[in-house]
Formats: sequence, structure tokens, C-alpha cells
Amino acid sequence: MTPPIVQPSRHGRDRGRVGRTGARSRPESHRLTRGAAGGATVELVLVVPVLVFMIMIVIHVGLYWHATHVAQAAAAEGVRAARVVDGTASAGRTRAEQFVAIAAPTLLRDVTVTATRDGQHATLHVRATVQAVVPGLEFMVAVTTQSPVEQFRPDTP
Repeated sequence: MTPPIVQPSRHGRDRGRVGRTGARSRPESHRLTRGAAGGATVELVLVVPVLVFMIMIVIHVGLYWHATHVAQAAAAEGVRAARVVDGTASAGRTRAEQFVAIAAPTLLRDVTVTATRDGQHATLHVRATVQAVVPGLEFMVAVTTQSPVEQFRPDTP
């Protein structure tokens, strides 16, 4: 008895027809080489932690960017309070600390606000540490704002 002849399909592949051994054959793309079993799992185990770490870095940089803007706004609020005619450096420092406590109570840690005022300028420094998303990676925010002091000058006839 002669073995059956396999007829090629219209698409050029053997689509599970009976071959010489009588068993159904798989297309070449579905055959696994001896060491390839589990390769996708290993790749997944190696790639997922790296992707999660990269996402955490992006979130951390976004929080740093936001913290910088909060510190700038706090310094601007404080210098506005310090530069008015009856303002003091203490009033500016208090206003900046209040702003940080309201706008970002958990985002900024170890906030230090220093304010100075002389006859010409009011200056405010805000320095803080940004809350860390990635353990061990801490960013510092330091902002300085300066503005001229308001002065009353009566009209001269």
C-alpha cells in the first residue's frame, strides 16, 4: 500500500490534513523549539518591573513640577503680604506657610520659609522636600521671590 499524498491547500500551507504518519500536523509557526517554552513568561517577569519603575519616575517628576509651582505661588503670596505699606517680613512668612499648608499639605515636607524686608525690597525664600514616590529619590524645591516695597508718596503741589 502506498502512503497517502498530501494535497497543498489553496493558501500554500498544510491545514491539518493527514500526512504520511496519519497524525495531524501543525503549521510551522505553531511548533515550539525545545528551549522556547515559557519564554514569554520570563520576558514578562523582566519587563513589567522596569515599566512600573519608569511609570513611577514619570509620576515623581510630575509631582516635582507641581511642587515647584506650589512653592512659587507660596513665595508670591508671601511677598505680596510683605511688600504692602503696612506689611512686615513676619506677615509674609506667615502667609507663605499658610498657603503651603492649604495648597499642598502632604506634597511638601520640611518647609522652610524665610522673609526679609528693607526699605526698598521684600524677599521671600521657600525651601522644601518633595514627597517621594520612588523610595530613596528625593527632590528639593527652592524658590526665591523679590518685589519692591510699596511706599506712600504724597502729591506735591
